[in-house]
Amino acid sequence: MIRRRLHHVVEAGIGHKPIQRAYDAFIMGLIFANVCAVALETVEGLAAAYGPFFDGFEIFSVAVFTVEYVVRVWVAVEDPRGRYRHPIFGRLKHMLTPLALIDLLAIAPFFLQAFFAVDLRALRVLRLLRVLKLTRYAGALDTLLRVLYEERQPLLAAFSIMMILLIFLSGIVYFLEHDAQPKAFASIPHAMWWGMATLTTVGYGDIVPVTPLGKIVGGFVTLMGLGMFALPAAILGSGFARVAKERDFIVTWNLVAQVPLFSHLPAASIAGIAGLLKPRVAVPRETVIRKGDRATGMFFIVSGEVEVEIEPHPARLTQGEYFGEIALLHHRPRIATVIAVTSCQLLFLDAREFHELLREHPTLSQEINRVAEQRAGHPAPPD
Repeated sequence: MIRRRLHHVVEAGIGHKPIQRAYDAFIMGLIFANVCAVALETVEGLAAAYGPFFDGFEIFSVAVFTVEYVVRVWVAVEDPRGRYRHPIFGRLKHMLTPLALIDLLAIAPFFLQAFFAVDLRALRVLRLLRVLKLTRYAGALDTLLRVLYEERQPLLAAFSIMMILLIFLSGIVYFLEHDAQPKAFASIPHAMWWGMATLTTVGYGDIVPVTPLGKIVGGFVTLMGLGMFALPAAILGSGFARVAKERDFIVTWNLVAQVPLFSHLPAASIAGIAGLLKPRVAVPRETVIRKGDRATGMFFIVSGEVEVEIEPHPARLTQGEYFGEIALLHHRPRIATVIAVTSCQLLFLDAREFHELLREHPTLSQEINRVAEQRAGHPAPPD
């Protein structure tokens, strides 16, 4: 029981209780403070004046990160997907995961310094690797890693083409410029430094061609660089767009599955409905629907509570219920104002897609008509 609770606390994104949010905030703050401390230690005046403080803070940080690492290894067997179920081999498998290796690198410099004679400057650089621990908490970094992994083949192809061009064009410039500039273009590897600066359009200017043919090739390389280095950007851009679209679809699918009206439908039908519904968020006291307005769609409540201002007493609707369907069924303006009582997650269904959905799913039509009939106090007309 204790191990399971600790697993929910230390694993980012599993829970949303105050202790879990406080733990995540503390670890992220400590990581940021460590990066700042490593940078400030390189300022000689600060290092001399506050050396004991930096040393004490380093010991405290390593102690926290070490305890965190040991706890993560211990609770790994509680992984809900069962990836590390075995008490020994499961934990060993967890220790070899990228995030676990990053956690180990965060504390390794301190213990290397304690037991081995190593360059302290190198250890300071290694301590900067603690910033990688933020990948556990930053969704954007996780998305970036996912995009890089999924687009690895197109990216590899693009970089392979660029490397071929770099070597080939550097070789040409070497033969054109070697006699005129034997030091600057002493070999093809020397020319590759010029090629890299030119292909990337950085143009440091420390090495430039001076022969007419060399200048022509240099201009050609610059133009090619504009196109070649735009290719990886386009690949990453399309990858980000696809991942964002997939994430939005998964979120919407989960929200649709939580609505009781749709919960009995097969996964394929829910996926189709998820493509029609648009997530909306309403803040407390926000008017979601105003009486007399034209009916443009209906709303499903995923979370939160709304109040329908009807006579003689207002009605409250909560998670799993829906509203706005009566005006659509009767093709008339809104008959009541609906106000958000709390923060609400809503799903909006457009009027045209509403009628198409009822035609495709007669059971939904019957249920919505039944509820509308109860609310309106008289039978609803057929679609």
